[in-house]
Amino acid sequence: MTERRSSEEERRPMIELEGVTKHYEIGPVTVTALAGIDLQVDAGEFVVVLGPSGSGKTTTLNIIGALDSASSGKVTVGGRDLSASSRSELFALRRETVSFIFQSFNLFPGLTATENVEFGMDVAGKGGSADPAQILGAVGLGHRLGHFPHELSGGEQQRVAIARALATGNPVLLADEPTGELDFKTGAQILELLAEQASQDRAVLVVTHNREISRMADRVVEMSSGQIVSDGPPEGGKTPLADLHW
Repeated sequence: MTERRSSEEERRPMIELEGVTKHYEIGPVTVTALAGIDLQVDAGEFVVVLGPSGSGKTTTLNIIGALDSASSGKVTVGGRDLSASSRSELFALRRETVSFIFQSFNLFPGLTATENVEFGMDVAGKGGSADPAQILGAVGLGHRLGHFPHELSGGEQQRVAIARALATGNPVLLADEPTGELDFKTGAQILELLAEQASQDRAVLVVTHNREISRMADRVVEMSSGQIVSDGPPEGGKTPLADLHW
């Protein structure tokens, strides 16, 4: 009889940072955004990164998504060493492995909500793999399919951006303040969708200032001054969505 593998053996790292630093030169001054951080996020994990502005949260997200590069250290995403990757390989990573939910939405103004989602799927090589209308319906925009970004509120635009990221099905999902423009009811709906993505074996990493959101995560990573100061389960244990209030 074959023994069942331990949970440790079953883990599949999707994001690995080892000794990662990031320095910016601003005139004669060197600013340290990351001061040697280590982080691992496995497939199937929902991890929240907390910290004040300037703590390094968004820099970490951008480096993982190959939108920025580390000054030193090793960054591995989906098994690919980013420091050893060519520009074309990094482009392929952003297209096929990583999906972003940006705080600034980054929607195409000349495309409808449905077309924005379809475009994201096409860029990721996933055209036709999902129904944009169904995904937009899941984020509460089933009645806004043909509307352009300028016809949508800020919260509605954010939900289109979220739908676009969900539609690709890429194994790594990075979100920067995904509920920042949303009311409680809609924000809860989005959190439920993100948690569902993790249950489908995606690695989900969410950056937020909202400590209440972190209570439903598998792990909470706290950052301060470019360093990770704690990394573990949420205080008091993982909390069901229905018990959250923010």
